[in-house]
Amino acid sequence: MSPLVEVNLALILFLPWFLILGALFWLFPRQPRGATRRGFDLTALLGAAIAFVLSVQWAHASADPGYGRMWKQVFATSVGYGVFLAVLGLAFWLRGRWLRRRQVKSQASESA
Repeated sequence: MSPLVEVNLALILFLPWFLILGALFWLFPRQPRGATRRGFDLTALLGAAIAFVLSVQWAHASADPGYGRMWKQVFATSVGYGVFLAVLGLAFWLRGRWLRRRQVKSQASESA
């Protein structure tokens, strides 16, 4: 196997699943959808992808080769997937808090 493919195998295998999770993150909730929200979502998705790639490279380089070559792939994939989900989960939580705060402010201004 090519060294480039070997290091990026986790990304190659998880790319379809990451596209599905990214699309769901981008599409829901449907409203409000402004430039700030799109910027936040894009930043979160890029951050999750970058964190995934960096963590996979770190895990691949630090896996104990005593367990075999496949262990490097298993370890790197597990770490990378966890990091991707953690970053996306944190962004989802932050976005929810931010949108709720905006909604409360807009309701307060309407009632005043």
